[in-house]
Amino acid sequence: MMATAIQAPTDVPDVSTFEHRFLLQGVPWETYVALRDALDDQSGLKMTYLEGALELMSPSTLHEDAKKIIARLLEVWAMEIDLDLRGFGGATFRREAKKRGLEADECYKLGKLEADDVPDLAIEVVVSSGLVDKMAVYAGLGVAEVWTWRPGTRAIVVHRLTAGVYERHDHSVLLPQLDLALLSGFVQPGENQTALAKAYQAALRAR
Repeated sequence: MMATAIQAPTDVPDVSTFEHRFLLQGVPWETYVALRDALDDQSGLKMTYLEGALELMSPSTLHEDAKKIIARLLEVWAMEIDLDLRGFGGATFRREAKKRGLEADECYKLGKLEADDVPDLAIEVVVSSGLVDKMAVYAGLGVAEVWTWRPGTRAIVVHRLTAGVYERHDHSVLLPQLDLALLSGFVQPGENQTALAKAYQAALRAR
């Protein structure tokens, strides 16, 4: 098993964006499962497994702030239209047959999540470049939609799974009533999360 450590630069301009990433190659499935289960009490540690490659990642403050804002806004929208949208946060989803496993930043299911099922929607905040192709993991798991948000663009991009490959869309097929452009405008890391949620709610009610 070979490990590759990725060190952050010494001149990081903003500590809120600092993320630790560590890559292990040639990791057997059983070892990944054992590590994930053993480290479940390590708050914030994310693992992404793809066919023997295992990335360990400690998210930044910016990462956690942005993903929580998006989650709160989406949940406000769901409450406003009385949608049965069930959140599962960063729960681990994995499939041995596909040799894939991960924790989403946030994930949701329309209705009940059955045994051995996967979320309908995953949200990913991208602050730094990953060492494992997380979209390939999502595709192998069969997650219908993955939304990505990057600090530089401040926009949510929808990736819809079609014939095993993600295609970019400017709207959600899963949630067609949702105005993503409006929601994206309230994703403002560093601001009062409660105030953002209340302002978004007011904007929805004013329409």
